[in-house]
Amino acid sequence: MAQPLRAGIIGQGRSGRNIHGRCLSKHPDQYKIVAVADALEERRLRAEAEYGCQSYADYQDMLQRDDLDFVVNATTSMMHVPVSLELLNHGFHVICEKPLSRNVEDVDLLAEAARKAGKVFAVFQNYRYTPAFVELKKVVDSGVLGRLIQVSIEYNGFSRRWDWQTLQENNGGNLLNTGPHPVDQALQLFGTDQMPQILCRMDRANTFGDAEDYVKLIMHGEGRPLIDIEVSSCCAYPNTTYNLQGTRGGLRGTTSQMSWKYYKAEEAPQQELTRVPIVNADGLPAYCSEQLTWYEESWEKTQAGGNEPTHDAFYEMFYKTLTQGAPLDITLDEIRMQIAVMEECHRQNPLSRLG
Repeated sequence: MAQPLRAGIIGQGRSGRNIHGRCLSKHPDQYKIVAVADALEERRLRAEAEYGCQSYADYQDMLQRDDLDFVVNATTSMMHVPVSLELLNHGFHVICEKPLSRNVEDVDLLAEAARKAGKVFAVFQNYRYTPAFVELKKVVDSGVLGRLIQVSIEYNGFSRRWDWQTLQENNGGNLLNTGPHPVDQALQLFGTDQMPQILCRMDRANTFGDAEDYVKLIMHGEGRPLIDIEVSSCCAYPNTTYNLQGTRGGLRGTTSQMSWKYYKAEEAPQQELTRVPIVNADGLPAYCSEQLTWYEESWEKTQAGGNEPTHDAFYEMFYKTLTQGAPLDITLDEIRMQIAVMEECHRQNPLSRLG
């Protein structure tokens, strides 16, 4: 039996511990956490007790080890680029938390560093694997909805926030904090071979920092569906997460349950364009009317444990990449497109900063 991959984690906050640490610990046959780094002593002591690993106050001391198969970069957002670059230059395979960066230039810098080092560089876009989106993609790919006209994705709620992720200097704000998830999903439906045209409006509503907590993002392009993304912290009546409109039907729902309806073109009554007034059987003015046979289906999430299935799926993919040479599902080219979209959003919405 193959030995588990030995992991180091930089950061033991909400992401480093609650997501990466918890997920890696669940799969001892594939992964073993052997080292963590965090500036806070209480986090280091907790990690030692939970993982049975060695801990470091300075992550650079951890990089002197020669027994790490890969390192997870779960530092604060503004440190994702410099720390990932340092890890790659030290010759490590790397998983970096989102958001990867604020601009495309840094993505290109990291991609080149990974190429030169001959190492795998993966970005933790785990929402690509949410059960709801996986099912949604199956429905779209089946063709039953016809050609997609509009895709609406809402990550909404009502909340006030006052932590470090509300500050622009920390690469905070709803677009970079939450936006990578819906933007990544949207680009899978729009296509990643063509940069979309962007219209974006941001606002600060309930935040105590200087970064936005309301985002309305429209993406469109020739021959592509219009994408409407909303990430709002001032929506008191959140409704659906997904609403898709197609030429033969539509889909709506949340991350827990979805329903879709469609008609079959071959069963629809034959109609022809008419340029004369339409009348009914009595010769009176009428409106276009026909009876379509609608087919309705639904899906409901069965897994428990919040978003843990998405974490597991990401790490299953990553394990196959390191042990079998399988390609990454989420490529750097796709991440580059995502960052390009968000960079344009920030360009259109320059916000003042706190002094």
